[in-house]
Amino acid sequence: MIDKKIVKEKIIMGIDPGTHVMGYGVIRITNNKPSLENMGIIELNKYEDHYIRLAKIYTRVIGLIEEYLPDELAIEAPFYGKNVQSMLKLGRAQGVAMAAAISRDVPIFEYAPLKIKMSITGNGRAAKEQVAFMLQKILKIPDANMLPQLDATDGVAAALCHFYQSQGVQTGGTKFKDWGDFVKHNQDKVRK
Repeated sequence: MIDKKIVKEKIIMGIDPGTHVMGYGVIRITNNKPSLENMGIIELNKYEDHYIRLAKIYTRVIGLIEEYLPDELAIEAPFYGKNVQSMLKLGRAQGVAMAAAISRDVPIFEYAPLKIKMSITGNGRAAKEQVAFMLQKILKIPDANMLPQLDATDGVAAALCHFYQSQGVQTGGTKFKDWGDFVKHNQDKVRK
């Protein structure tokens, strides 16, 4: 296994794209330890026109990039639902956020919702509330900082997922390629 270098400092921005509410999170990695820099939402419901919503997403993502200067952007991939129109609109929102990152030369990493949830909770079908709870514990986020909008924590989850994926899961000095590998080698730590 290749020994990965310890990254002294890195900023990762995560985005949960949406056309009604877009969540974002920014984490700082210092000596391979993540901490929360900021999280929030972009409320788009007040704009009737879909194209104005897309313009607001682009402008806000550019603003976040210029404010936090992320080294990388992690974004949640659209999931395939039954409503094709909703999926197309979500794909456009994701594309606009990606275009903003591309315009500022920020590398983009895309993760499926299942992968993000799995990397944070160990369960790819976890509820948004479970993801938020785990993020609060992992990043030591005080209750007062937790937003009622779970889209913000989904943005943080995308960023943390990217950090985990780029490092491999590590506990007690042992590196595992993913949670499944960890569970396979740690049956005594798994509740049944």
